[in-house]
Amino acid sequence: MLCNFTINPTSFSDFLVLISLRYFILAGIAFFICYVWLRKKIAYAKIQPAFPKAADYRRELVNSFTTVIIFALVPSLLLLTPLRQYTLFYTGAFSLGKLYFWSIFPIIFLIHDTYFYFIHRLMHHPRLFNFFHLTHHRSTNPSPWAAFAFSIPEAILEAGIVVVLLFLIPLCKWHLFLFFLVLMIYNVYGHLGWELYPKGFSKNFIGKWINTSVNHNLHHRYFTGNYGLYFLWWDRWLGTIRNDYDEQF
Repeated sequence: MLCNFTINPTSFSDFLVLISLRYFILAGIAFFICYVWLRKKIAYAKIQPAFPKAADYRRELVNSFTTVIIFALVPSLLLLTPLRQYTLFYTGAFSLGKLYFWSIFPIIFLIHDTYFYFIHRLMHHPRLFNFFHLTHHRSTNPSPWAAFAFSIPEAILEAGIVVVLLFLIPLCKWHLFLFFLVLMIYNVYGHLGWELYPKGFSKNFIGKWINTSVNHNLHHRYFTGNYGLYFLWWDRWLGTIRNDYDEQF
């Protein structure tokens, strides 16, 4: 029954519970392992040696909860109201064939990465930064709780990817389920404060195109460059990768 609930939310409260559980469990596990259980043993490898203060964690948690509400509201409006008929949402995982079902996943993440890069870079415009993005950047030394610590305007903009996807390409509930799961996992990793990829990863054939915790941590620390989410090709192609990235990695 729990499994059925997690993939078949039928109300806003269902979406809210689902997204809240995912976020706070994933971020909570990462926080407990790195900031509590193994804190002393792995402190030497922390990207920024200092640890955030308790007030920072509280601020990140409060802002994350408002983001979760918005992230639950958007799919509720699109899928649980008459708006659903205008989306490309479909039922039955393999209704369009198994090949389509599996092959659409990389396309989803490519679209999201592109969407994120350009809205993220736009939010750094001096006229927009304070209104949209300052709340997130108060975490100059982020913890896993910072992953969803957005202002309300930024949370709405971030949730816009769901609108784009549902009106752009045919998706079923499993696409959305796994998309949000991977999004949360990678976002928590990006704000973890430790690097999980091996030494030299940023320079190898594959790793040079993959976003890392070091990369995003530098963005939080210095506020410029490194705007990607999952990948680094937009940063590398458009010259926004920080010059100190490989050295810091």
